Amino acid sequence: MKVRHLIAAGCLAAAPFVLLAPGQASESKKAPFLHRNFAHRGLHSEDQSVPENSRKAFSLAVEAGYGMELDVQLSRDGQVVVFHDDTLDRACGVAARVDELDLAELQKLPLFGTDERIPLFADVLALVAGRTPLIVELKNGPRNDELCKKTYALLRTYQGHYCIESFNPLIVAWFRFHAPAVLRGQLAQLPEEYVRAGRSIAEGLLLGNTLLNVAARPQFIAYRIGPKPLCVRFAEALGAMPVGWTSHSRDSESGRDAVIFEYYQPDVRY
Repeated sequence: MKVRHLIAAGCLAAAPFVLLAPGQASESKKAPFLHRNFAHRGLHSEDQSVPENSRKAFSLAVEAGYGMELDVQLSRDGQVVVFHDDTLDRACGVAARVDELDLAELQKLPLFGTDERIPLFADVLALVAGRTPLIVELKNGPRNDELCKKTYALLRTYQGHYCIESFNPLIVAWFRFHAPAVLRGQLAQLPEEYVRAGRSIAEGLLLGNTLLNVAARPQFIAYRIGPKPLCVRFAEALGAMPVGWTSHSRDSESGRDAVIFEYYQPDVRY
């Protein structure tokens, strides 16, 4: 076989490792998150009488000893707020995007008709005060660089265990290059779920198979509970921590390093 053919064969064989290899985290960095259940958007109730991503939901999660997952994004005036959806329709009954309103306007809006309001990320960090580990999801938006910088600035002064995750591999990559000491994770789901949400087939294949690990090098992959593509299982075999979302059963704990759950109360650790 000619040398160029050997080189081509070698490159082809190496391609899956180059594309899918995760970043590696030390055992001490992973330890606070291993075999723990994390309350999805705090310990909120299915009927939203205790709203998701509310101070009440976070307080209840801390009192129960659970880790917590929460979502951050920017208000129009550049404040890091804790809120999941891009728009306010579902949670607040307002036809506007979160990033179209200033913090003062956002905090006038009741969450799901309760007395709870959209919290500042800084206030949630003060409430938790290092008592339980946090999974911080950075939402994708038009000002991702600003969101990454401001979120990390708040986390740098936080005295507690935390990691970050995002559906956007470029957000995860930002932390790879600007905050390499922070445990980082790639959120993902099956390719068809991205297509169902309006993404192209090509985008669905890239994101659902975590083919952009080459940029982000996530140290854990938080994959939607259910079937996993071969590419994701290969990345896990190479060392990515397997994390599952969103669990509604204790059965989800099997084979996963951490679980993000809602609407039931599992053991704190498993």
